[in-house]
Amino acid sequence: MSKRNVAAFGSWNSPVTTSIVARDIELSEASLDKETVYWMETRPERHGRRTIVMNRERNEDITSAQFDVGTRVYEYGGGSYATKDGPIYFSNFDDMKIYKVQTGVQSAQPITTNTSEFRYGDLTVDRWRNCLFCIREEHKGEHNPVLNTIVKIPLADPSAGTTVESGNDFYLSPKLSPDGSTLSWITWNFPNMPWDATEIWKAEVTKNGTITRKVKMAGGTQESVIQPEWGPDGALYFISDRTGWWNIFRYRDGRVENMHLAKVDFGEPQWHLGMSTYAVTARNLICKYIRNGYHKLATIDLETEKFENLPLPFTSISGIRAEGENAVFCASSSSHPTSVVRLNLTTREWKILRMSSERSIDASYFSNPREIEFPSKRGRSAYAFYYPPKNPEYRAAKGEKPPLLVKVHGGPTGATAASFDLQIQFFTTRGFAVLDVNYGGSTGYGRKYRERLNCNWGVIDVEDCARGAKFLCDSGKSDRKRLLIRGGSAGGFTTLASLAFTKLYKAGACYYGISDLEGWARDTHKFESRYLDKIIGPYPAQRKLYLKRSPARSATKISVPLIILQGLDDKVVPPSQSELMVKQMRKKKLQVKYLTFDDEGHGFHAEEHVRKALESELNLYSKTLGIKMDYAQHES
Repeated sequence: MSKRNVAAFGSWNSPVTTSIVARDIELSEASLDKETVYWMETRPERHGRRTIVMNRERNEDITSAQFDVGTRVYEYGGGSYATKDGPIYFSNFDDMKIYKVQTGVQSAQPITTNTSEFRYGDLTVDRWRNCLFCIREEHKGEHNPVLNTIVKIPLADPSAGTTVESGNDFYLSPKLSPDGSTLSWITWNFPNMPWDATEIWKAEVTKNGTITRKVKMAGGTQESVIQPEWGPDGALYFISDRTGWWNIFRYRDGRVENMHLAKVDFGEPQWHLGMSTYAVTARNLICKYIRNGYHKLATIDLETEKFENLPLPFTSISGIRAEGENAVFCASSSSHPTSVVRLNLTTREWKILRMSSERSIDASYFSNPREIEFPSKRGRSAYAFYYPPKNPEYRAAKGEKPPLLVKVHGGPTGATAASFDLQIQFFTTRGFAVLDVNYGGSTGYGRKYRERLNCNWGVIDVEDCARGAKFLCDSGKSDRKRLLIRGGSAGGFTTLASLAFTKLYKAGACYYGISDLEGWARDTHKFESRYLDKIIGPYPAQRKLYLKRSPARSATKISVPLIILQGLDDKVVPPSQSELMVKQMRKKKLQVKYLTFDDEGHGFHAEEHVRKALESELNLYSKTLGIKMDYAQHES
């Protein structure tokens, strides 16, 4: 038997260094134009600037280093570029203009003349009228945008665009039919979010690009309809949760058909523009669905409606696009880096075109999660992924139980998946157990589970995280005296609330989290400005509840060390949220460390910032738990 170091949990030496974690590339927005595959790369060594990459016979950058491809529509962006028959059109994050670039040509030319007053996203090419359809967000003041609309932008003469549809608070997913005659889109109004209540509309498009004869196709006050897609035969596909689950439907020959009735979610909350969980070809619909927290890939025959699983080795899948016989998407598993994958729908052969991490770490170091179900309130269940400590070079002394790090996802209407997450492996390879919680309110478990959070944010999420941690401790998998918690954004709020309103945890890390619900509701961006109406209660009628659940109002109850990390260019959760929490804790001389990062928004991308944040977080946990790095002991 080979020798293994005997050392305390949490003290193990790991090949997953902060440098490796920080250099992981974010891959997103994969697409197809005939045989050419495109995607976006967020590169840490360029301070998180994003580049469009093309693959024909090899990978090649399309946009130069002077551009940062992205948009701030609804602040979360998405739908940042589009291509059809060659040219690529993209939104540039720095000046918010749309540019055109040809493959093989170094320079890009602007096709909009606007300043930062306008933002564009969800770009769709109309080759019949030589224009783009897209979402435009108009800003005239420091705070909320004045208007969200669908606009038409001519490709020949630069302009700010002409409005073709307006009047509602939000729009999403403008899509042209295969013959260019019809435009479909999603729309909704306050106080709803797109997972609460939306509508799908369609209209005829005239020769000059205006729309006429508008018809509502689906949706209503109790139905979330998302992602309209046109089939090659002119049928309109969409996802609806009218069954209690986000299932795929088709409108054809004057009637609506369910493509595959199942108690699984084929859709996800539309936090970003341009999201795509399925795509339609001439013969098949290729889709992902979520079962027990795991993502799976399948096809549905358009005529027979036969459903067939595709046995690919991925457990997290996003951004599915298809054309002809090919599909492309981004995918990963807990031990396989996020990759751009090209799949032949006929032969079922697949090929990886790009991986987010090229640094080779032996798979024996990676902790593979298993989904656990644990009791929540009122006899219900909640879910999480449990990652045990794992490092083939080490073991702990007999009888020792590992510290547990509870990880809280953002949203809060969102979910965690069994994806490639080097930050999780950073901790498990050092001897920490990690519990990644899909608390009540998370997606992937149907509408009823998602709505558990209504009026209960700061209650259900806090309870489920605590119950999940206790469940693991009662099962003998973790040490009840060494519990930690971390989260970002809405997960940061739950982290702060868990520290303020429970005495379960020994330390916590809050990344750009909400601390003051009243202040955030008044100061955040338009997209989320009425979000709390559903998950807390209408403001100001429920002001007392806002104050009661705000961690900053109960900061003096926190008796354990806390680290707060904040980007100074964050428009989603402004720095004032972190500053208030820090001020309240320092007033009472409580243990809080505050790290800020210039030129970072809602999430950290620059290599040096990711590295510093993770090192500081680990140092806090090690100090708090009294963990010392000691590798001197060995045993056979």
